[in-house]
Amino acid sequence: MTDTADAPQEVLYEVADHIATVTLNAPQRMNTISRPMLEQLGQRLLQADDDAGVRCVILTGAGRAFCAGLDVIGQAQGRGMLRTDEPPRTTLDLKTTPPTVLQAMEKPVVCAVNGGAAGYGMDLAIGCDIRIMARSAKMAAAFCKRGVLPESGSTWYLPRMIGWARAAQLIFTGRTLTADESLAWGLANEVVDDGQSLARAREIALEIAGNAPLAVQAAKRLMRMGLNEPFPEHVHHVYLQLLPLLQTQDVKEGMRAFAEKRAPVFQGR
Repeated sequence: MTDTADAPQEVLYEVADHIATVTLNAPQRMNTISRPMLEQLGQRLLQADDDAGVRCVILTGAGRAFCAGLDVIGQAQGRGMLRTDEPPRTTLDLKTTPPTVLQAMEKPVVCAVNGGAAGYGMDLAIGCDIRIMARSAKMAAAFCKRGVLPESGSTWYLPRMIGWARAAQLIFTGRTLTADESLAWGLANEVVDDGQSLARAREIALEIAGNAPLAVQAAKRLMRMGLNEPFPEHVHHVYLQLLPLLQTQDVKEGMRAFAEKRAPVFQGR
């Protein structure tokens, strides 16, 4: 699928087998984030989440890097994402920025970290639900080394994912983690040989897409809610989500398929 817009396509989008693959497409600059890429990525993620035919999303990068952070060279030349020539604003409209969209998405997102993920790129990766890292890929929390704080999700995700002490060490030092270290720290689900991250991400996405999509999305919704609510309230919310699922055709199909010892064919209704 391609746009007819005049802007260069810095984010590619295609759908096959109920899987939307979103690819950062500026390999000549290691997929660093420009304004067009930021806008296109937010649009593509929203498009995938709104498409009833999409059951899982893969996010990856073209070339040898996943995303090397913000376009620092463009920023230094006055054409970057951050505006240093304007007064600081205390409120921002963040509803369509990629980190906010990723956190709110109903569809599961698998990240194929094909190469380096630094700064904003690392935040994009950890904002996904599942991360498959190539063996030579790295995660770099280089924010404080550039004079900024993690502006795109690390301060929320990392303490929850790897604990306060490790999050503090990673952010305050700006440390770079290898793929194996990322796996040991809990930032990666799997490490695969170079060139295999997208293929492995697709295998996982196909497994997810083969399940009942409404159930998968409800499970993700409840997991997200559970991060910020006590257990008794969470159990109540689980029950409220379960009731409508029990009325779906997919539940009946799942039960029939189990009884008939065959693979279910879910329709998302």
